[in-house]
Amino acid sequence: MEEITFTKMHGIGNDYIYIDCRDREPERLPQLAREMSNRHTGVGGDGIILICNSDKADFRMRIFNADGSEARMCGNASRCVGKYLSDRGIASGPVITLETLGGIKTLNLHHDPDGKVGSVSVDMGHPSLKAAEIPVIAPEDRMIDHEVATSRGPVKITAVSMGNPHGVIFTSDLSTDNIHTTGPELEHHAMWPDRANIEFARIDSPDHITMRVWERGSGETMACGTGACATAVAAFTTGRTGRRTTVSLPGGDLTIEITPQGKVIMTGPATEVFTGRYTRQS
Repeated sequence: MEEITFTKMHGIGNDYIYIDCRDREPERLPQLAREMSNRHTGVGGDGIILICNSDKADFRMRIFNADGSEARMCGNASRCVGKYLSDRGIASGPVITLETLGGIKTLNLHHDPDGKVGSVSVDMGHPSLKAAEIPVIAPEDRMIDHEVATSRGPVKITAVSMGNPHGVIFTSDLSTDNIHTTGPELEHHAMWPDRANIEFARIDSPDHITMRVWERGSGETMACGTGACATAVAAFTTGRTGRRTTVSLPGGDLTIEITPQGKVIMTGPATEVFTGRYTRQS
């Protein structure tokens, strides 16, 4: 029986199972993700994160959702990877570069008085609103407040890529019924060639947004870092907020800043919960 050493971590409730794969990656990763993510028979989480070697950056991160699909990028997970590497002395210094399928991200680590990483600022790079780059099938080059029919009535969607596809809906209806009905319906809508993460956002003020997210491959999660970034970009692009916003999710708050150069900087906490060994089921 194969035993896998892991660390459970979360970024404001977006919880993943972290595996140090610098020496070896486990086999059958989609199956492993489904097994370990199960909250009744496994460790429980939104997916698994592999911490790997990289020939392009300091380290590389791979993400497998709870359904076994591989994701391109996760902002909350990237912060936790930074904490994992720094707290164990694997990486030294306040800055780490991290290779992802969504590009190379720069992590700026903020240490608590005990020397452990308490929060991380991630340079998420430049977002894209171009339909072909997201990708999304749109009538024009960009999809901004575009009306789409759903079983609960029409909604207006703004499509954004943060290295992965997002559809942002500005609404006052943040009910579970809406998220759990409209979310999966829009995740699998034909306009998304690779499916999409769907954000439901309420503008509370020019510098505060409350949101819930239906994540591609995971369902509703407590938080989504790239989703918070995409929502802030969509809100700023449509004139609803300024460059710096606090985005409140069920798991906690993230600070999102859009620089004058157009980059997105996300700052938030990273928390280690426990470590253990998982005996693979098959």
